[in-house]
Amino acid sequence: MTGGESDRFHERLRAFEGRPAATAGRGKDAVNEAMIRHWCEAMGDTSPAYTGPDAIAPPTMLQAWTMGGLSGHTDRSSAYDELLALLDDQGCTSVVATDCEQEYLRPLRPGDEVTFDAVIESVSPRKTTKLGTGHFVTTRMNVRANGEPAGIHRFRILKYAPAARPERGREARPLPERGHSGAPSRPRPVINRDNQGFWDGVREHKLLIQRCTACATPRFPWLPGCNACSSPDWDTVEASGAGTVFSYVVMHHPPFPAFTAHEDPAEAGGPYAVALVELAEGVRMISNITGVPYDKVRIGLPVQLEFLRVDDSLELPVFRGEAG
Repeated sequence: MTGGESDRFHERLRAFEGRPAATAGRGKDAVNEAMIRHWCEAMGDTSPAYTGPDAIAPPTMLQAWTMGGLSGHTDRSSAYDELLALLDDQGCTSVVATDCEQEYLRPLRPGDEVTFDAVIESVSPRKTTKLGTGHFVTTRMNVRANGEPAGIHRFRILKYAPAARPERGREARPLPERGHSGAPSRPRPVINRDNQGFWDGVREHKLLIQRCTACATPRFPWLPGCNACSSPDWDTVEASGAGTVFSYVVMHHPPFPAFTAHEDPAEAGGPYAVALVELAEGVRMISNITGVPYDKVRIGLPVQLEFLRVDDSLELPVFRGEAG
């Protein structure tokens, strides 16, 4: 498809923006204690806010109450099916869910009847990924509880034409995106209104941890409310940077030149360690381990925070291991 053809096709896709994806949807079950219990057990969440006579549902269950299950829903619009069929006709026959965003407007409680409407919010221009070439489709679902606005759920998929597989024995590494200096660029972090303050701190070489002002519980990653007492009020404390490796994995495949275990361009694309670091303040975060070879990382390894500039426009908090 030429550039002009791609632009014209994208205009056809954009004509679907604003059209309904689902109308007058109704949750198959009211918010109920059994589903809340199963969710909390699966997530290992023991917050008292989700049990007892004043229980609320975990906010991240927002989508669970709208799902159609194996039998599906009857409220899906023809516009959404037409959009997917149009992409199918252009060879974009594969689909993968990429990410979702949620906004919480009021707590859901057992007994609430959930209804929803969804709209096709946006269709991206043609994008090329490692999976293949296609378009990102974002839907926005407005969720109500007993008729009151309860939350907004945005869900994004990539509808794509699968990339050709290289011949066995002749596999070539894809060329990575590069920054202004010519060095490979890492993927950008997702920054939104809930974690903006964290990234503002990173720019000032501060690792900021949220702290509930009602019960003083620290939390990471950043969340809009306390998972211990449900208070929405919080401030921040700056981490000392001291920590230990609580758990880790070593990434071998797929190779990606923007990540390196030894901070040496000659080693770009080699294995590297990703660790769950337990900070002295009592919270855990995921980051890279630097300063020691990936095969020397161990549980209990002492680490110290540092800020690593990974390309022209991105600096990240990482942890330098103290080799024994």
